[in-house]
Amino acid sequence: MSLFAGVALRLLAGIGVLWGAATLTFLAVNFSGGDTALAILGGPDALPTPEALARVRVEYGLDQPLVVQYGHYLGRLLHGDLGESYRLRIPVAQAIGEQVGATVQLSISAGVLAVVLALVVATLTANRSRGVRSLVSGTELVVSSSPSFVIGILLLLVFSFHWHWLPPSGSDSWRALILPTVALALPVAAVLAQLLRQSLEDTLEQSFIAMARARGLSETAVRLRHALRHALVPLVTLAGFMFASLLGGAVVIELLFARQGLGRLMLEAASNKDVPMVLGVTLLAAAVYVLVNLAVDLINRWIDPRGAHA
Repeated sequence: MSLFAGVALRLLAGIGVLWGAATLTFLAVNFSGGDTALAILGGPDALPTPEALARVRVEYGLDQPLVVQYGHYLGRLLHGDLGESYRLRIPVAQAIGEQVGATVQLSISAGVLAVVLALVVATLTANRSRGVRSLVSGTELVVSSSPSFVIGILLLLVFSFHWHWLPPSGSDSWRALILPTVALALPVAAVLAQLLRQSLEDTLEQSFIAMARARGLSETAVRLRHALRHALVPLVTLAGFMFASLLGGAVVIELLFARQGLGRLMLEAASNKDVPMVLGVTLLAAAVYVLVNLAVDLINRWIDPRGAHA
């Protein structure tokens, strides 16, 4: 399959993913209970009059059948309009744009750290002694099984509250980024290291590796220049999937470390039945998933061109 055809198929599948995410989220929010008009007016504590509720339903089209509301929503999406936040009274795109930078910063830093840790650990421990591999594998199993927020709490207790080395919250300095990044990266790094080590060990048994050793290359050169490239395809595939999922993990970590970002925005939107905002953040997450998968496909074609035409 040509590169153009592969990209075109990915983009078509991505459009389907975005449509599915928009539809499912629209239905979930609208069937979750509660009065959207009441949420727009400030919730039950606002005690609006029936006339005010009726006026808001007409203004926002909430008096129309759900299928009509859905059609209007898709029409706005096709024109690039995510609507206006019920709670903040500003365009959803503007609200997301003000917060997405902090979330992207956290996700990218965690993704890079996870890949670097996985590469270092797997390269150093592949085909080593049974004791070393057992110790490292056991540690990876524990870390990969631990939710990122649990790791975050432990990091806070040790490095912020006990030793006072790093700030426990905030988004105003690079030091405040360290603990959230580590908390988000460690479980991902553990999974990636397990996969890469297994792939490296399989590659190191191949005949071309024996030929490289016969040419007098050092073990480090054999691992880095020959084995690692052939072992990268499964790592890149899984890393892409897990990187796309980092956006969801970042939401929880942002709340734990009181950081700016999409986490608090999404939580408040869901709590206040802010339908446009919930849909906007969900679509952003789906778009990230689509773009990351497209990037993974292109990177794998570059790493292993033969696999792209298989």
